[in-house]
Amino acid sequence: MTEKIGVIGTPGKWSTEALADALEQRTGFRLVVDMSCVTLDLVSGALTCDGIDLASLDGLVIKKISETYSPHALDRLEMLRVAEAKGVKIFSAPTSILRLMDRLACTVTLANAGIPMPPTVITEDATAAVQTLARFGSAVFKPLFSTKARGMVLLDHGAPDAAAQIAAFRAVNPVMYIQQKADLSGQDLGMVFLDGEYVCTYSRVGQSGSWNTTIHSGGKYAPFDPDPALIELGRRAQAPFGLTFTTVDIALTPDGPIVFEVSAFGGYRGALDGCGIDASALVADHVLGEVRA
Repeated sequence: MTEKIGVIGTPGKWSTEALADALEQRTGFRLVVDMSCVTLDLVSGALTCDGIDLASLDGLVIKKISETYSPHALDRLEMLRVAEAKGVKIFSAPTSILRLMDRLACTVTLANAGIPMPPTVITEDATAAVQTLARFGSAVFKPLFSTKARGMVLLDHGAPDAAAQIAAFRAVNPVMYIQQKADLSGQDLGMVFLDGEYVCTYSRVGQSGSWNTTIHSGGKYAPFDPDPALIELGRRAQAPFGLTFTTVDIALTPDGPIVFEVSAFGGYRGALDGCGIDASALVADHVLGEVRA
């Protein structure tokens, strides 16, 4: 029997296509699903894309639910729960990803688990935001839905237009997520886990002059060999979410390691370029093992 496993992702994007290729090599079946073409009919219970009922598949792997994080992306995950309720195995489970796409939901879960993070304040009050910036000295204002540092604003307390910049940020982001700027020493780490098991760690080395290390801002991947204590921190950070494949973002600061977030989808490119590991093959093998069990 040939397992029919679809990939939820962005057609044409490297990681989506690499995962679909890996599954096709193992099963002979290939399907990339763009969620913008999916229709849910609750009368019939059909969840279709291009004439294919996703509930008829053996499994779905969510590589990317949307090109940008937004509340709209959460609606797409809710639609996939219909297929899951009909017995389709989904990797990672939609409810697990739902808890990660909103930055605040991820942060609260990490805080409740006792994971060390940068000092963080969440508020809708402009006065409280100004006071927080004064206390932190330098802070990053982060949208609740964003990836690769998009929409983030770095502010210094001494800037003459700080209050105006806070007001501008608040106009777009009424719930302000304010995090003290950490001393990253020019790099941060991506610690990769598959089904809760440690795989590898890569570093993102920042571009000179950039305040963040993301590849989107010119950072580069490099290998990194963490000690057991750091691996255990990463393991504890990702454990509450129950993800199939994920990357934990960790920084080494003068005061010790801190965790920024846990990725809903994991860094396939970082694993390959930073560690020489084909994450698509690992995920495909794991998914097939689970579907066949």
